[in-house]
Amino acid sequence: MIDPTHDLPVSKQAKILRMARSTAYYKPVPISEGDLALMAAMDRIHLDRPYAASRLMRDLLLRSGFAGVGRRRVLSLMRKMGIQAVYRKPNTSKRHPGHKIYPYLLRALPIVRPNQVWALDITSLPMKRGFLYLCAVIDWFSRKVLSWRLSNTMHADFCVEAVQEAIVKYGKPEIVNTDQGSQFTSLEFTEMLKGHEIKISMDGKGCWRDNVVIERFWRTVKYEEVYLRAYETTSEARKYLHEYIAFYNTGRGHQALDYKTPDEVYFVNQVAALAA
Repeated sequence: MIDPTHDLPVSKQAKILRMARSTAYYKPVPISEGDLALMAAMDRIHLDRPYAASRLMRDLLLRSGFAGVGRRRVLSLMRKMGIQAVYRKPNTSKRHPGHKIYPYLLRALPIVRPNQVWALDITSLPMKRGFLYLCAVIDWFSRKVLSWRLSNTMHADFCVEAVQEAIVKYGKPEIVNTDQGSQFTSLEFTEMLKGHEIKISMDGKGCWRDNVVIERFWRTVKYEEVYLRAYETTSEARKYLHEYIAFYNTGRGHQALDYKTPDEVYFVNQVAALAA
C-alpha cells in the first residue's frame, strides 16, 4: 500500500492512509532457528502433556536439553502458537457479549450412525519456517475426515469453509461439536450452523476429552505425517496432508472400528441408514 519509490514522501502517504509512519518502515523479523526448534519441541510436549502450563513446559524443555529457556520466552511462544494448558478451572474469564457459549450435548448420548455428530477443531502445525493452522471436520461415528483447511491465521473463515465443504459433499449433521475457541463462538460460525439447522455443542472449558475423537486424530496425523517432515511452504504442506488424509480415510484401519477404515465404516453405515 505504501510505495517508497513514489514521488509523494512516505510520511505524506502514511498520513493519507491514517497510519503511523513507523508502521510504513517496519520490516517483519523472521523467527529465529532457535525459536523454531523450541516451538517444534513445545508442540510435541503439548500433544503428550496437554496439561503443561508455562512453568512445567519450561522444566520439560530444560530437561530435554534446551539450556537457558525462561518462562517468559515459553509463555510468549505458547501464545504465538495458540496453545495453552488444558485443565479444569473456574470460569473467571469475561465472555464477549456477542459470543454465546453453547452446552455440551454429547454426554451419555449414544452415537450410532454417520452424520449424527461431527467434531471440529484447530491445531498448529510446525513447518521449517514458522507454523500453519489446520482445521479438520471429523465424523464422530466413523472417524472419517470429511474436510479440512490450512491457514496462517486463526480467523473463523477457514473453519466456516471446512464445514460448508463437508455439508456439500456429505449432507448436514445433526450436531457439530467444538471447543470454546473464539473461531467457534463467533457469530460468523454459529450463524452458519444455525442456517443449516444444525445443533451446536461445545466442550466444557478446558475439557479436551469432550472432543476426544479429533484430539486422537491430531496425535495420529502429527506423529505419522507432520513430524516426519519439515514443510517448506503451505502448498507443500497441503500436498502431503492431502495424501496422508486420503490414506487415513481409505487405507488405515482403526482398532476402535474393529480394524476397518473410516471410509468403510462411514459408507456402509450411511447406506444402511438411508435404506432404513
